[in-house]
Amino acid sequence: MNNFEPEVTKESSESEPSLSQPPHHQNSWRWILILIAIAAIGGIWQIFEPDASPPEAAVAQQTTPPRPISTTNLTTGNATREVELLGQVESRQQANIRSRIDGLVEEIFVEPGDRVERGTTIAILDNADGEVALAQAKARLAQAQSNLARLEVGTRPEIIAQRQAVLSSARAREQEAQDNLERTSDLVAQGAQSQRSLIEARSAVDDARGNTLEAEASLQEAIAGPIREEIEAQRANVAAAEAAVNRAEIDLERTQIQAISDGVVQQRHVSAGDYVESADQIATLVASDSLDVFLEVPEELASSIQPGLPVTLNTRALPQWQGRATITGIVPTTDTASRRQRIRVRLDNPPPGLLSGMAVMGNLQLQSDRPSFVISRDAITRREDRWLVYTLADNQAQEIEVEMMADMGDRVAIYNPQLRSGQAIVLSGGDGLSDGAMVKVVR
Repeated sequence: MNNFEPEVTKESSESEPSLSQPPHHQNSWRWILILIAIAAIGGIWQIFEPDASPPEAAVAQQTTPPRPISTTNLTTGNATREVELLGQVESRQQANIRSRIDGLVEEIFVEPGDRVERGTTIAILDNADGEVALAQAKARLAQAQSNLARLEVGTRPEIIAQRQAVLSSARAREQEAQDNLERTSDLVAQGAQSQRSLIEARSAVDDARGNTLEAEASLQEAIAGPIREEIEAQRANVAAAEAAVNRAEIDLERTQIQAISDGVVQQRHVSAGDYVESADQIATLVASDSLDVFLEVPEELASSIQPGLPVTLNTRALPQWQGRATITGIVPTTDTASRRQRIRVRLDNPPPGLLSGMAVMGNLQLQSDRPSFVISRDAITRREDRWLVYTLADNQAQEIEVEMMADMGDRVAIYNPQLRSGQAIVLSGGDGLSDGAMVKVVR
């Protein structure tokens, strides 16, 4: 028993001191918490520090390198505006064949599409009335010519003798009437006849005297022959009669209606049996090898159009054809409805298949009289509704808004008063540039 007790007492003595001192693991946790708190306070201070700057490596990583570009120099040039015009083909020679007299159509010899030559008979009108009129005119001419010939030859001797006989007979009747008047006067004075008988006798003497004077004048005329004025008057009658014959012959010829030029029948307006009057249309001819193109130009471009400007022509009817011609005429009026002016382009060698009435498109190049710079299309940038170019200043892109003067396909004409000839502008690499961006010119 005694041996057991001391061992118990030893354990008690060794265990008591451990209860009065703090354990080792409690100190370790305290230091860990202190370090965590210090680290947290430092992180928060670094986050909210206003003057904190990134390290030099981070700054270098965030700097954008200069953008590689190529440049070109501005050159002055003429802005050429391309204008598309619409028009149609028209025959340069279009003839409306008309009747020149009234008449009934007996025959018509052409149909639309027939080719005719100058002088070809197209139709024939009834010519019965014309033949009668010609015969009458010829008869009147013959009578007038006969009278003229008689006047020019003079009075024949037999006519003079006949008129002398007439004069002798007139004088005898006058003498008889004078004798009768004397007897009647004596009888009236004796009271054997009335006063009325004396008046009748005097009237008979006057009539006989007038017949004698007329016969004398006729004889003198026959002896003297025709005067020059009378011959000239008769010659005028002959000329009028000849003109009437010529007119009747022309009217008879006009019953045959003929083509006045070469061409193709576009339309026939009458048929056999129709009655036509003077100036009525018979047929319409067009010249298929003599064509013009009439294009319509907006009135705002009228002042820019002048003869001699080149025009390129094409039509959907002949997709393989492209004609080159020049403006040969300008119609000095505008259409009140469309407000367009017509210009004429002559086709010296129209292609086969091009017909009057076909639609034609014309391409016209108009040069502007305003100053401009001509550059490649690659050097211009469009953003929204603005056109931009970029110049260089201290290795930085300088944005300049420009006015588009003309679009000429691969090249464009621009203008801005800040630009000058020979100035370098960005040619390639300008997409995405901004004003003030750093650039680097490379070949």
